[in-house]
Amino acid sequence: MPIKSIKARGATRNASPTRFNLKDHVIDGDWLDQVEAIDGVAPRRTTVTIEKPRSILTRNNSPDIGFDRSVNAFRGCEHGCIYCFARPTHAYHDLSPGVDFESRLFVKPDAAKLLHAALSRPGYECAPIAMGTNTDPYQPIEERWRITRSLIELLLETRHPFTITTKSDRVLRDLDLLVPAAKLGIASVAMSVTSLEPATARILEPRAPAPRKRLEAVRILNAEGVPCHVAIAPVVPQITDHELDHLVEAAAGARARGAFYLPVRLPHEVAPLFRAWLDQHFPDRAAKVMATIQSLRGGRDNDPNFHTRHQGQGPWAELLRTRFDKAMKRYGLIPSKFPLRRDLFVPPEGAQMRLL
Repeated sequence: MPIKSIKARGATRNASPTRFNLKDHVIDGDWLDQVEAIDGVAPRRTTVTIEKPRSILTRNNSPDIGFDRSVNAFRGCEHGCIYCFARPTHAYHDLSPGVDFESRLFVKPDAAKLLHAALSRPGYECAPIAMGTNTDPYQPIEERWRITRSLIELLLETRHPFTITTKSDRVLRDLDLLVPAAKLGIASVAMSVTSLEPATARILEPRAPAPRKRLEAVRILNAEGVPCHVAIAPVVPQITDHELDHLVEAAAGARARGAFYLPVRLPHEVAPLFRAWLDQHFPDRAAKVMATIQSLRGGRDNDPNFHTRHQGQGPWAELLRTRFDKAMKRYGLIPSKFPLRRDLFVPPEGAQMRLL
């Protein structure tokens, strides 16, 4: 039976992960096992579990990504963006990439301590560390746990370059750290803004701050000397693509240092979740949306191949690229670049962090 939308959640269902041959959850072996399938997913409070990883730096060798290492303070994200390509990672915990991803969160309180150990290793070579590549470092639980802040404190102390990608104006709470880091040339921020229409933003990313707040954060960051770019990511065909030019104009109005865009990606479990979301919120155009996405992705819901996965292919991809390039020239913006200094890095001293 169809599952109704859950208030203030992005996903409309909570299907079990299937890629890892995990068993279905058993509640009591009786009808309660099927309660969500029959009655829908009940509203739920956000829960937080402490995670104790052995390491914190994640490495990648992807040729189409501008960084080779990242740090993620959290697993799951309460912002609830339906298109989030990190949703499938919850399957590793035998949890659903659907509502579980938005409501059953994991925090890593020892993240700064683990990063301290990584930066202290003999032979460590400095290169920018990306934060916000998987889940948002400034989602609501950061207000209490302040893990992202502790990471920035360490990076500033060691003069290590870093980038932040977020869709939250909570980043402004760390201006006292970001401003001196920016003066050293070791920090930059990318603010994700997908739509200027409040109603669209509410169903695309239900617990993220309003677009106007994000654009105001862009203005404040740049006014304070922290280079901040706007990420129009993702562009959802037939839903937000008509705003592409206006988003570039808004970025310029917020004094953004640059901008870039990415077409929507639907890897693994994200595709069926996105289809269910379309059926719920845009039944009149669901088929058209998916047809356009497939035209961008070589006839599939998702293209996992390097280079083409970030730009798309075919006429629609070319149209988006042309519109974006013309808008960038019209409003005087440049493609986003993150040139950060690496030569200032000083390895941390001793077994404990000086700032703790």
